[in-house]
Amino acid sequence: MITRRRALSATLATTGVALTGAGLTPLLAAHARTRPAPGTAPAPAAPEKFRRPMPLLPVKQPHSRTGKADVYVMTMRPARARILPGAPTDVLTYDGHFPGPVIKARTNRPVLIRQRNRLTVPTAVHLHGAAVRPDSDGDPMDVIEPGKDRLYHYPNRQPHAPLWFHDHAHHLEAENVYRGLSGCYLLTDPTERALPLPKGRYEVVIALRDARFDEQGQLAYAMGDRGRNTLLANGVPYPYFQVAARKYRLRLLNASNQRRFELRLADGTPLVQIGSDGGLLTAPHTTESIALSAGERADVIVDFSRYPVGSGVVLTNTTGSGPAQDIGEVLRFDVVETAADPSEIPDRLRTLPPLPRPDAEREVVLRMDEGGEHPGAYIDEKVYDPQRVDAHVKFNTSEIWTVTNANARAEHNFHLHLVQFRILERAGRPPGPGESGLKDTIFLAPGETVRLQAVFDTYRGHYLYHCHMFEHGVRGMMATMHIR
Repeated sequence: MITRRRALSATLATTGVALTGAGLTPLLAAHARTRPAPGTAPAPAAPEKFRRPMPLLPVKQPHSRTGKADVYVMTMRPARARILPGAPTDVLTYDGHFPGPVIKARTNRPVLIRQRNRLTVPTAVHLHGAAVRPDSDGDPMDVIEPGKDRLYHYPNRQPHAPLWFHDHAHHLEAENVYRGLSGCYLLTDPTERALPLPKGRYEVVIALRDARFDEQGQLAYAMGDRGRNTLLANGVPYPYFQVAARKYRLRLLNASNQRRFELRLADGTPLVQIGSDGGLLTAPHTTESIALSAGERADVIVDFSRYPVGSGVVLTNTTGSGPAQDIGEVLRFDVVETAADPSEIPDRLRTLPPLPRPDAEREVVLRMDEGGEHPGAYIDEKVYDPQRVDAHVKFNTSEIWTVTNANARAEHNFHLHLVQFRILERAGRPPGPGESGLKDTIFLAPGETVRLQAVFDTYRGHYLYHCHMFEHGVRGMMATMHIR
């Protein structure tokens, strides 16, 4: 079987293009079990909703512990997952799990992970939201070839945050993640642990995403497919989850390639958001909905004591493409018992330091061709070139970045590697309470501009900034900053 790396080599040899969007189409066409054009995949029977339980994501245990670090060994390998009724689905996994496992880490306690690539394609593991050295950041060109291993070092010198890890091998990341290469990494610290928030079985990680399946029940992948019509929660379509009549802390991740969610409880009762990408907000925020673009996270408290035992409430989605019957409901919470609840939501969750006076400002423009069979995608009108530095940042300085979505119809979002940032303005207005904390990924509607501020005081070297809708990055909407 031809591998995507061999297909890439052939593409480069025959076309002379660099590793950018220009070589994308031949590459993705070369290795496809199921590769229909958007909207043409034969559809299996829709899974019945709320018939299967939502599994808890497995917690990865260290291979060993030393006086200085926790050491893990993780294997990327193919597996089969029971997603739809009938035949199992072929997936790509970390340790055979779909989705991947959860790693629990502590601030100032380093983690070492030996990643073993036992797939037929190159991979690069990026710990999204983490401050790490360049050689452990999962640069798109710094890949682990099939059959090889790579040691990643995560110093965890930053505050608590719900990070996640995923593939980032250029031109391959969109399909690799779509087929299963993602997992969660919960970093905690004394500030978070001291709070009386729900813990243990009452703290639940929920990874959300969409998918499309062919008539054999296999994941059908097509670049830019906006018709992915099945929603998965922890790898199961439209599951139920049994809860007690008390408060739960839900750690939500949007692991989709490009779908945006707007999540609500069907009965309209409020949610309490306590955190986002970079950890806890300074104060809880009561809201009717939680919006998550691809790669964003939210930390939410739901109080199920409002519901009598025997009742259920559906988590709904009110945005995105696809039929309402397919993408309008996500999962159902079933209240099955009472339970004591000593947890509380404090009025004050954390203190964030004041932003320093900025040393520099810069502008970034995201744009994608609107129309055509293979639209290009650009940052500042340039397609990603790994040999080019697009932004020079002075170490130990703070910068304000003004980021604009120049498209009239296409949505984007923006992710900075290495740093968590603060949002200063969205469309000329202060950020809402849900975006007032630390962030590493931010949504931009068509024509929208955001201003954000980051401090570059951890590591020097080359790091990416890009749209985190994977298929926009694959097409070239990525750039490189050099911190020196």
